[in-house]
Amino acid sequence: MKQWYQAMFENYANNYEKENFVFGTKGECDFIEQEIGFNKSLKILDVGCGTGRHAIELATRGYHVTGIDLSASMLDKAREKASRQGLRIDFAEHDARDLPYIDAFDLVIMLCEGGFPLMETDEMNFEILKNVTKALKKGGKLIFTTLNGLFPLFHSIHDIHDSTHQEGNATYHSKGFDLMTFRDHNITKYTDDDGNQSELVCNERYYVPSEISWLLKSLGYTKIEIFGAKLGAFSRTHKLQTNDFEMLVIAE
Repeated sequence: MKQWYQAMFENYANNYEKENFVFGTKGECDFIEQEIGFNKSLKILDVGCGTGRHAIELATRGYHVTGIDLSASMLDKAREKASRQGLRIDFAEHDARDLPYIDAFDLVIMLCEGGFPLMETDEMNFEILKNVTKALKKGGKLIFTTLNGLFPLFHSIHDIHDSTHQEGNATYHSKGFDLMTFRDHNITKYTDDDGNQSELVCNERYYVPSEISWLLKSLGYTKIEIFGAKLGAFSRTHKLQTNDFEMLVIAE
């Protein structure tokens, strides 16, 4: 049986590109460039690249990027976009829990819940962290965003979904946040690229900063920094707050 994150992205590439969060791409890539000192000799892996928005934007700026995703249809869209712009990007279908790369990249990015933390168990989420770490060269850097577990302790998850919803985007209705597992169980409604309306039962794992720090320390990271993640405006000056829906993690 397919998991919700497999079913949703089977036929959603075009409508995915209309979601409000995709419009932060340029600003997020500005931040990534700053983090790597504008060094275009570095090799970058984009995990959960989707339709290739970050990979393509970075490639247009002269970076060598590889994009991986679990969805063949999303990757087809990414390849089509890259080809149209005359870009050579290696897009490959891989499960982030089982990557073939070892000591291959200087930077791994995993943005907008590009796999982690969507998996159905904590162990599977940890496998993603282990695999992206394995893919990094010694001294490499990992930049990713994940759901901020402090948010649902102080706010209703409905607040963020209601405030960010736009006509035509997918909608999320929380059925309950489990304090024992830090998982939000929700109903996601969306319209696929053929105009069919679908409904999925989903659950996503929220993490508190201390959990992320501990997981990364156990994988050998020696410098771990966590900030609030603002759409299209990642910044080291934004201290993580309880009203940040996502956190930005930078680990070396």
